[in-house]
Amino acid sequence: MMHHTIVIFRGFLTGKNLPEQQFVEAYLPQWDRLDKLGHHIITRLLFGALYTLFYIQFAPNYWWFLLLPVHFMMGPVQGAVVNWCGHKYGYSNFDNGDHSKNTTPFGVLLMGELFQNNHHYAKDDANFAKSWFEFDLTYQLMCILDFARIIRLKPVMKHVNTEIANQQVHL
Repeated sequence: MMHHTIVIFRGFLTGKNLPEQQFVEAYLPQWDRLDKLGHHIITRLLFGALYTLFYIQFAPNYWWFLLLPVHFMMGPVQGAVVNWCGHKYGYSNFDNGDHSKNTTPFGVLLMGELFQNNHHYAKDDANFAKSWFEFDLTYQLMCILDFARIIRLKPVMKHVNTEIANQQVHL
């Protein structure tokens, strides 16, 4: 699955593939130079070297270097888990026309990451929790940062909240 995802995103980068229409209806910024820089092998090798230098400087023992592969793979594996579980297991609050699911009502454990069905339904809402038993810790932290004026949260459209209140939970 991770290889399949890599192939899809490389196609987006090179222009051989385009995202489905539903994902480009709203304005999406394009940062071609930044994308190419981030996907370049030299950038990745430099990142790995800097991360390894950090370990050399701060690792208390040599056996800690065994954790380097874990740290290098943590992002791709986390992404694979979210996308796999978020489309295979769980329940749906909304009929989005896709196979997205909310994997667990215990979003606090993964900071709301596995509320995929809610996220696909209300893409512009920073709060992924939509039912009374769901809790999105990331959103709560963003509210604190908004209150402290470190970030700015955009208001959510009212009709989305009304529709959410009228939906049923499908187990």
